[in-house]
Amino acid sequence: MELSVVVPTLNGRDHLAATLDGLAANAPDAEVVVVNGPSADGTTGMIRERDDVDVLVEISDRTLNVSRNAGIRAASGDVVAFLRHDLAVEETWRDAIEAGIERAPVVTGPVHETLPAGMTTTSPETRRIQNRAVTYFNGGNVAFRAEVLDDLDGFDEYLETGGARDAAHRLAALDHDVGWESGLCVRTEYEADGGVDERSHGWKYRALTYRLIKNYGLRPTVVRRIASHAGADAISAARDVVAGDATPTGWVGTGRDVVSGVAAGWSDGLVARARDRTPARNPHGCSKRADRAVAKYDWR
Repeated sequence: MELSVVVPTLNGRDHLAATLDGLAANAPDAEVVVVNGPSADGTTGMIRERDDVDVLVEISDRTLNVSRNAGIRAASGDVVAFLRHDLAVEETWRDAIEAGIERAPVVTGPVHETLPAGMTTTSPETRRIQNRAVTYFNGGNVAFRAEVLDDLDGFDEYLETGGARDAAHRLAALDHDVGWESGLCVRTEYEADGGVDERSHGWKYRALTYRLIKNYGLRPTVVRRIASHAGADAISAARDVVAGDATPTGWVGTGRDVVSGVAAGWSDGLVARARDRTPARNPHGCSKRADRAVAKYDWR
């Protein structure tokens, strides 16, 4: 197995340095590709002073999926892993990829997070949608056979959040299994940072609606799933108002964000579904542009 590890980063120099140290110790034979967004914290200088990074790609976009696709383009391995810049790989990580990728074309594993109250960890998550068994994966700790990424045409760059979940739906449509390896574990002692705020209701519902409409079309089950998510959030927000943790004005504003997000995702999802009718369902993928990189430093 020739392993490439893509590490997208944005203003995370200190966390990234620890992540690269972990890769050097536990996956020393891996090709390391760092994709640096428009960081302003000296990330570029830090990387250029190291001898354990093989490729540095500088991009101008702040979108995670653009970074992932730029990394796919730069990677040369027959297996490509994606690692979040604030995660440290465990000793078993590299061997677990090699074992898991023999059994499934995509493999993921747990993320251990240290919190003041103790440690939390993730577990496998599968949903059945329109007779498809969709297995979700953590986009910051996952490995693909390179040909599977070709089938997907990478990640959908329209999405500012939820790109990994969208890819999980498309993997299911392509009949690619996602395996789980407990040894493919990473840990973090930091709060997640960077990217779009996952709590932004506008983008949350825009992304949710977009990926469901794009992948499944206008179906009653799709409408029910969107309505179910919106209803649950509305009830939760109403409880916050009653408890005094939020204002009625804020509750109305949140509702407005949800409605506008659903409307935008609905429209854009229909356009995307029409533009790419193949199982890949990716009109904003790797092959659609060649201008992601502002600069590239290749030390291979």
